[in-house]
Amino acid sequence: MLYNYSFLNISNLMKKLLSEQFGISPKEITKINGYDNLNYLVKTDSSKYILKTYEDLSLIDLIQAETNALLFLKNKLYPKPIPFLSGENVKIIKINGSLKIFRLLSFLEGKFLGEINQTKETIISFGKSLAKLNKKLIDWGDIHIKSRELEWDMRQYLVSKSYLNEISSKKTRKIIHYYMNQYESNVVPYFLELRKSTIHNDANNWNILFKGNDVSGIIDFGDISYSHLINELAIAISYTCFNKENPLEWAITLLKSYNEILPLKIKEVEVLYYTIAMRLCISISNSNHNQKLNPENKYISISQKPAIDLLWKWIKINPIKAENKFKEAIGMKVEKIKSLKQMTSRRKNYFGKNLSLSYDKPILMKKAAFQYMYDLYGNTYLDAYNNIPHVGHSHPIVVEASQEQSAVLNTNTRYLYESLEEYSEKLISLFPKELNKVFFVNSGSEASDLAIRMARYHTKNESVVVIENGYHGHTQTGMDISDYKFNNKKGTGQKDYILKLDIPDTFNGKFKSEDKDAGFKYAKDALKILNKNEDSIAAFICEPILSCAGQVPLASNYLKNLYPSIRKKGGVCISDEVQTGFGRLGKCFWGYESQDVIPDIVVLGKPMGNGHPIGAVITNSEIANSFSKGVEFFSSFGGNPISCKIGISVLDVIKMENLQKNSQEVGSFYIKQLFDLKEKYPSISDIRGSGLFIGIEFSNPKNMTPDSKKAQLLKNELKNNGILVGTDGPYNNVIKSKPPLCFSKKNAKEVVEKIDMILKKIN
Repeated sequence: MLYNYSFLNISNLMKKLLSEQFGISPKEITKINGYDNLNYLVKTDSSKYILKTYEDLSLIDLIQAETNALLFLKNKLYPKPIPFLSGENVKIIKINGSLKIFRLLSFLEGKFLGEINQTKETIISFGKSLAKLNKKLIDWGDIHIKSRELEWDMRQYLVSKSYLNEISSKKTRKIIHYYMNQYESNVVPYFLELRKSTIHNDANNWNILFKGNDVSGIIDFGDISYSHLINELAIAISYTCFNKENPLEWAITLLKSYNEILPLKIKEVEVLYYTIAMRLCISISNSNHNQKLNPENKYISISQKPAIDLLWKWIKINPIKAENKFKEAIGMKVEKIKSLKQMTSRRKNYFGKNLSLSYDKPILMKKAAFQYMYDLYGNTYLDAYNNIPHVGHSHPIVVEASQEQSAVLNTNTRYLYESLEEYSEKLISLFPKELNKVFFVNSGSEASDLAIRMARYHTKNESVVVIENGYHGHTQTGMDISDYKFNNKKGTGQKDYILKLDIPDTFNGKFKSEDKDAGFKYAKDALKILNKNEDSIAAFICEPILSCAGQVPLASNYLKNLYPSIRKKGGVCISDEVQTGFGRLGKCFWGYESQDVIPDIVVLGKPMGNGHPIGAVITNSEIANSFSKGVEFFSSFGGNPISCKIGISVLDVIKMENLQKNSQEVGSFYIKQLFDLKEKYPSISDIRGSGLFIGIEFSNPKNMTPDSKKAQLLKNELKNNGILVGTDGPYNNVIKSKPPLCFSKKNAKEVVEKIDMILKKIN
């Protein structure tokens, strides 16, 4: 039967179709929102219907299966299929020369969950209604539904993962990538243990109808699938938690009401946290993909923003806390965890007393994600402390680089492999052309040790010039050149071959910050010490900002005035960039750039591998050639394929996510907020640093003596309030904040607000 019918302008011919095919006389036909098919609201004098049309004829068996499911359910809460006059429930009709699938459903009255004022009562009704639907369908099946491969089915998440690179927001792409990886680790291994059932698979805010506080209808079974039963609840929870300040609380309400009708299994509850996150990821990824294919269909992207917002709220929730709360809510046993006292006692059995723990009450850590860390007791911490996970804890690109290479090859530099050359080239390209040789080791400590060894071999001298309160590693050489260690009351003291210079501190030193020539004057004083030394110098080593000294930046132009004197004495200049490199300081990628100098050797470590042990020494051809005349240099693990791939991934992320710029912008905001705080509290004597490498010094305002007690109290109270920072300096009175470079202005503001709250109480 051929009708001259346009979907854009409903004509009398369409009314004729409804009349002849269904015996219905429509008074009004209105197009309504649809994701990937055209739907119409049909009104008669006495009834309303939904006319659904499909252009893809291959869907006929699935549409019939969906219709069979509705016929099986046969309940007023679900749409009722209206048969054609010929008896079929689904039919192909030719319209304007094109074949299309048609079917008609009853219309259900009510307001959508997405447009009502949601209360605990409405969510309880939602949970119970959904459980009743699942309970009815759990023993019903259809071969076409069971064999369906739908991109919205979480078992098919790899389809959504393939769309990741289409997401323009790097921040959104990153968190989706993270949760997809976590799903693979925490859910996929248990696929065979999870119950399967036919599920609605799309219980979102615009498919659930309410009258008052009670569900009046569940519509749109178009995504019906045979999948894991827990996916149904995860989908419902994900949409329920949209725009909620405390999403976990709402999730528990829905879970509890669902479980009253259809009790869950323990493994289903254990995977729920990550399954909820995966649904949000699939929703964002698929919607973004389909929006690009159908830019005119605004309905496709209706849930993107709230889903993205919820993901960032979700990552603040400790997965262990979520799992335990879920279990407690439905009466499941929560596994007992060893106490901190037990864990601390066990630690003492295996380690010496000089292996310290952070905080008065230590933390039993379990997991971490970007700028958040999770302990085993369910607490979440904002990490404003750890500078080693440079691009963020468990960054998915870094994790995948490690996993993929681990499964292929790991060996040493006596073999040729492409990643060594690739990483070396990428790393060297970040330095001035003079610095063109790299030696890979396993840590910053090893790198410092190697740098001194190279300097001595090149210069044939022994003396090393160091800075007061400097730190350069835990090897024997590292300890010998670290005033922070050898000058400690338990240290071994200064060796004869060490020359120590006063720290060029413009806050606590003799030349203050207001003195524009402070750097020159400190360098002039240093030259006097150098001139008193009769021996020639092998090396001068220094950090651009001295971390263990209390985040103390070198006075401006200090190195510019000192380096020539070191070289004149026969020494080489070493910049220790273990903590300050890779864009942490914001304005410059390497700390030495802030002093307008080029060192002869650069020491790298900590952030290179984002937690994986990598270190390196960068130097020039002259020093490298001298060193090559000695015994063979070899590091069993230095520069291995896994380390190289990880190193490449870290550099890629820094560039891709523009983390140096983020460090500068967030760091400037952070420091400004701290200076505002300093105006309120005289005990804050100094704020210093650059980018996301910041020190907050505490002193007694009456006499400016170091206030170690207040700094320690603040550090521990911040920890008790979910913020991690450290303390350092000769008197341990400087709060240090060196967070992952993904730290945000919102994170910085939270830290400052918590400091403010605590200082109000303890001042």
